Amino acid sequence: MHDRMKKMKAVWLPILAAALVSAGCSDKDGESLEELSVSAESETEEEGAVPQEEQEPAETVYVYVCGAVNAPGVYELKKDARVFEAITLAGGMTAEAAPEAVSQARTVADGEQIYVPTVREVQMQGSGVEDIVTGNADVSGKVNINTAGKEELMTLTGIGEAKAQSILDYREEHGKFGSIEDLMLIEGIKEGVFNKIKEDITI
Repeated sequence: MHDRMKKMKAVWLPILAAALVSAGCSDKDGESLEELSVSAESETEEEGAVPQEEQEPAETVYVYVCGAVNAPGVYELKKDARVFEAITLAGGMTAEAAPEAVSQARTVADGEQIYVPTVREVQMQGSGVEDIVTGNADVSGKVNINTAGKEELMTLTGIGEAKAQSILDYREEHGKFGSIEDLMLIEGIKEGVFNKIKEDITI
């Protein structure tokens, strides 16, 4: 009923105003009627207005960019941002960086670490480039037994060329180590050797 009354006012008020003006109403009355007409038109416009939907704030994620970049740090990005955007926020790669070792087109994940290795690091990693690409390279100084090449494995106490090659052969046949203790599955690496290097290795 309320809507019907508004519609009737919108139709009849302008007609009534015109009729009174033609009948010789004063300027003062004319002004009042004009105000009534404008008010009726405003009500009609308000009825036809469609409320605008509030835009939801865009979801964001935080990532830590480090390694061979000019401004390492934590950066905020859109949820569907790509790795290259995070690297750009971090000032871009340095001259020593190995851009081909980073999957720059993939979508970032909240809380992840994006590590940009140097050319030297990639060369040292050998078969471990895959882990560097996904941003999981170890930056603690420990040797990653799942990614290290022969030369890097040989830097560990008690690990010579033969044992290092055995580790590589094991990874080739069985895949990555599930824990550092699995290193003792390698022939020639028992508890004594393991205890000497357990603080220097990671997976």
